[in-house]
Amino acid sequence: MIIHSWKRRSYEHRNSKNAAECPRHRRIVEEQILALTNSQYEELMRMYSRRQIQNHRDLEERRKTAYAKIPALKDLDSRVASEGVARVRSLLSGEAGSAENNSFAEFTSRLAQQRRMLLVSSGFPKDYLDMHYVCSDCQDTGYIEGRRCRCFEEAALKLLTPDSEGFFSGEADFSHFNLLCYPDNMKSPSTGLTSRENMKDILSECRSACENSPEDPFFFFFYGPTGLGKTFLSECMAKEMLSQNLSVLSYSAFDLFDALAAHAFNREAGSGFDPALLKACDLLIIDDLGTELTNSFVQSQLFLLLNSRLKNRKSMIVSTNLSLKDFAGLYSERIFSRISSRFRLMEFYGNDIRIMKKLGTIEQERRFHAASTVPQQ
Repeated sequence: MIIHSWKRRSYEHRNSKNAAECPRHRRIVEEQILALTNSQYEELMRMYSRRQIQNHRDLEERRKTAYAKIPALKDLDSRVASEGVARVRSLLSGEAGSAENNSFAEFTSRLAQQRRMLLVSSGFPKDYLDMHYVCSDCQDTGYIEGRRCRCFEEAALKLLTPDSEGFFSGEADFSHFNLLCYPDNMKSPSTGLTSRENMKDILSECRSACENSPEDPFFFFFYGPTGLGKTFLSECMAKEMLSQNLSVLSYSAFDLFDALAAHAFNREAGSGFDPALLKACDLLIIDDLGTELTNSFVQSQLFLLLNSRLKNRKSMIVSTNLSLKDFAGLYSERIFSRISSRFRLMEFYGNDIRIMKKLGTIEQERRFHAASTVPQQ
């Protein structure tokens, strides 16, 4: 599964209005847009053509509505059109001078002001008969002075990652991460922290990492038994990054390596999968590592991905249901070395949350916690 988002955002200055001018932003966007094929580019340009046609149709409908309510407005527009034709004829004949130019400019400015007054006095917005654009920056052309507009970049990335919609469950949000799902009577022998204390620390670190990214990239390795919220926490982080208008790609390990193999061996030519995006996105998530068929191809591709993300300082989350010992036994020494030395290892332990929900244990814990925190009268 793939998720994405890309909008203007300044990496060096979070509140900058010139985010699109940030050199790092421009470089990363260029890397991603280069993945467009000719047919995809043509599809985008057809979209802009359709927008422009629709804009003109909408303007014509608004003009009909305004003329029906304000007859004087039509007369005013006719005067402007007539004077415009006369002006063109004068220019073509060479009879127009600078004084006439100034006079015509004053005339059109005066009529434009009268036009706005008529619209407003009749209950219309003053820009009712102006052209309205989906993107006012490029006026729905996709380009600004020869450079791609941000709306083009967003549309291109949506085209390149078409499976993004509906990735999240409605609950995938930090505000819905329930620490009561983790018992406060189960301790780690190595740290002495209870499951709940451990997850409180992990949650805090993950939230902080999202806030500081991408200036300060993070590399997290979630490990522990199934049903402890590793995937859910990854989704929460992805959603937070997307809310900051950063780009995110998320795959299960099985899907990722299957797509890489199909691309490498040309099994699905033209499928739309582009490995270049794995290097360019702000956050890459590989979920359930260890569920794929681990062979030499998978090992080499995983190592290359880890190296690329680390070298380019691009955030990454890897999760697995394996213990560290089992993980070290399954993957090559150099993969384990990269992860153990360069990633923040975060162990998840506790009871299977899905089973607890079925048994009603979490709801019981919530009620107990609520009752124990009621102020004494």
